[in-house]
This record gives sequence, structure tokens and C-alpha cells, in this order.
Amino acid sequence: MRKALAGILMVWASIAQADEIVIAALGDSLTQGYGLMQEDGFVPQLGAWLAAQGIEAELVNAGVSGDTTAGGLARVGWTLTEDVDAMIVALGGNDILRGLDPAQARKNLEGILQAADAAGVEVLLIGLEAPGNYGPDYKEQFDAIYPDLAEAYGAIYLESFFAGLGDDVMTADPAGLRQWFQADGIHPNAEGVAKIVQAIGPKVIELYEVVESAY
Repeated sequence: MRKALAGILMVWASIAQADEIVIAALGDSLTQGYGLMQEDGFVPQLGAWLAAQGIEAELVNAGVSGDTTAGGLARVGWTLTEDVDAMIVALGGNDILRGLDPAQARKNLEGILQAADAAGVEVLLIGLEAPGNYGPDYKEQFDAIYPDLAEAYGAIYLESFFAGLGDDVMTADPAGLRQWFQADGIHPNAEGVAKIVQAIGPKVIELYEVVESAY
């Protein structure tokens, strides 16, 4: 009897695991959790935040430090396995830091969204704003990429990975944001990630609910 009961419980656990919605987070060092203990990174903190809201989802950390939009496009096929139901796309910061062509960044991100669309995977696209030091034309072209593509591909959209900090770090006064960042001034510390997750979390719930409604 005990063996039979144990077998039933194992089957239930297997079914629950199979039904769990899988969300991949495709990004760079911000997604990967650069400079932080594993549990303090973006993906683990987001997972804990979702669980606290009663959302049962499996998060896959597909962040690679230093990745550009081109790098994300090159590995999106590996990320979009059969198990993945939804994807968070947070790329572009390294394109900006290197002054790469906004037109190429747009093409790369569009390729990622096309791959997701072909795989039937819902997307949360997280944007960035370029600083003004590359000139107004560069900033205008880059800033327009994310809202344009989100609208064109029906992706859920959040204007900035750093929305939870009150402003975008590319344009804000660094003195007012220093407490939320590591010594390099680029990567958030554990407390900064917690604030970032509070802003991104509701959009991830929206993403989750879109997938759940299609089940």
C-alpha cells in the first residue's frame, strides 16, 4: 500500500513538473548575475519573487556576460528548446557600450523575435535608452528599436531593465544611483537587483498569464 501511494505521489509530482511553465531569460551580464552570489542574481531573485506571488514557473538563466544582440541572435536557437514556453529578452547594453550600429542591433533583435514567433514562444522585450554622448541621431535610432519591435511582433514591453531604480542608468545622474550598483557602476548589487525585480516582476506575471491562457 505504501509503495502504491509513493508511486501515485511520484506521478503527481511528475505531472506538476511537466505542467510548469518554463521561461528563459536571454540576456547579458545583467541577466547572468555578474559579480553576485548565485542566489542574488537576477534570475534567482525573480524566481523567488514569482514564487512569493504564487506563480509556479521554471526560470532558465540564458544570460552570457559581454553578449551583444548579435550574440543573443547566434544562440537563440539553443535557448528555444521544446520545453521553453516564454522568453525574456534583455539585450542591447553591450551594443551601446561599444557604440555599435543601431540598425544592426534592430536587425539582431528582430531575428530573435522572429525565432521566438516561429517557435510559438511568447516574449517580454525589455528596452534600453542610449546615452546622448553618441549624438542625437544615434540615441533616437536606438531608443526606437524596442517599442517598434514590441509592437510589430506583439511582444510584452518594458521600457528599461532599470525601471525599478527610477531612471535609466544610461542617462541618470550616477551619484543618485550608486547605492544600487557594484563598484564598477554598471552592474547592480543584490539590493539593486531586488528593486529591478519588483518592477520587472509584474510584466513577467503578464507573460506567464498569456502562456497559461493558451494551455
